[in-house]
Amino acid sequence: MATREALALARSLDLDLVEIAPTAQPPVCRIMDYGKFKFDEAQKAKESRRKTLNVGVKEMKYRPKIGPGDFDTKTRLVEKFLNEGHKVKVTIMFRGRESAHPELGKKILDRIVAKLDDVAKVESAAKLDGRNMIMVLGPEKKAKPKPAESPIVEEQQKVAPSVSAEVSVEEG
Repeated sequence: MATREALALARSLDLDLVEIAPTAQPPVCRIMDYGKFKFDEAQKAKESRRKTLNVGVKEMKYRPKIGPGDFDTKTRLVEKFLNEGHKVKVTIMFRGRESAHPELGKKILDRIVAKLDDVAKVESAAKLDGRNMIMVLGPEKKAKPKPAESPIVEEQQKVAPSVSAEVSVEEG
């Protein structure tokens, strides 16, 4: 169809003639409401931005001589971060002569990986960076279902329903 005919047809329908593929031979045009088209495109872009997940990198620092209680606490926090969808940078900090024994740090990182095997995957393997040994863990792709409300809370709501009473005071 000739450009003039298409333009006349678009004007008669009170629409716009929009060039879709200018590099094609011959160029491809479409008759549409351009304002509505731009609005819909903006809405789609806004929706896609809203659906994106903000993934931050959290850091957890360990020492080679960490006690079992501290290790468990820090590892629980790492697991919590991973379940929230964050990446976690695990750092083993060496001081003094500890840096002569990087195998101790590697052993701790291996324990962390073994403990978090079901929720984490290693994104960058352990590497020595000066006085620190660093490893990055990412959340496993399998989405964990969100836990429902605890049954204890539901039971309390059933046992003690809220009671409201109206009191009227007569003056006399």
